[in-house]
Amino acid sequence: MYIRTMKKICRIDFNLLIFLILCLFFGEVSAANEIEMFPKSDRICLFEIDDLDEIEQSSIDIKNKKKNPRTRRRSGKVNFETFQEFYEKAMNYYNRRAFLSAARLFEQLYPLSIGTPLGDTILFLFADSYFQNRDYQMAAFHFRDYVRRYPGTERTELAALNAVKSMYYSSPEYYLDQFITLLAIDEVNLFIQNYPDSKHIEECNEILDALREKLAKKELEIVRMYYQTSNYEATQIMARNFLKTYSSSRYAPELLFILVRNNFDFARRSVERRKYNRFKDTIEAFEMLQMRYPQSSFVTDAKKIADEAAAQIRRLEERKK
Repeated sequence: MYIRTMKKICRIDFNLLIFLILCLFFGEVSAANEIEMFPKSDRICLFEIDDLDEIEQSSIDIKNKKKNPRTRRRSGKVNFETFQEFYEKAMNYYNRRAFLSAARLFEQLYPLSIGTPLGDTILFLFADSYFQNRDYQMAAFHFRDYVRRYPGTERTELAALNAVKSMYYSSPEYYLDQFITLLAIDEVNLFIQNYPDSKHIEECNEILDALREKLAKKELEIVRMYYQTSNYEATQIMARNFLKTYSSSRYAPELLFILVRNNFDFARRSVERRKYNRFKDTIEAFEMLQMRYPQSSFVTDAKKIADEAAAQIRRLEERKK
């Protein structure tokens, strides 16, 4: 009886031991699973917390921006709101002789100033900025525009004079096309016509003489070219036209000397029946030179050619006898 009881107790203890081992095993597995799952859950929580922090921080920033708004930046363009600011800036450039920068601002300011008390001032300074910067063609255009738009101001005469000077300075070298020079001459004559009592008349006459001398020199070069290429008749025609237009030019004595030589060479290379009259043309050209410009350095050399022409005429007359 006792033995059975002990066997029964041992069997129960063994079963209990197995049960305890199984519980311990499955308990460790369950605990391990829980340990594996916990960090995942923890990481999710941390991530969500960070997101919440960022959202809260963004909300705070937005509130701060509303509380401390930035000042709106001014536009970099010239408009009615910024007109005075840019006008002062342009005047500062002009007074510091930064004329190109001043011209760029005056160009933007002028359309907004039309019809205002500053309109004529801005246009005049705009033109003068180009003039001071030696951009004479642009200066001439805007000075003439000023004279047209503001004919009765105290600056009108000065603007007209500066237009004359700008055209004069724009005139090219004598060997180039002289279209601008002709326009400049018209501009000078217009000023003299509009302001006959101006104190600048003498200055304008000097400019006019200089422009005409440039045209005369170009014509002289053409006459010289014709002579050097033995185009004798063309030389005579061009010389006559020159004397009609530029008789008071400082180049006139040289032109008459070229004409003396041209007529003499033309006579020598002519047929016999043409020589007499062409030698006579040589002497007439010399007499014109001697009469008009007796102090010219060309008179002495021209006289030698005229004397030779006279000798040729005497020989021709002797042959006729």
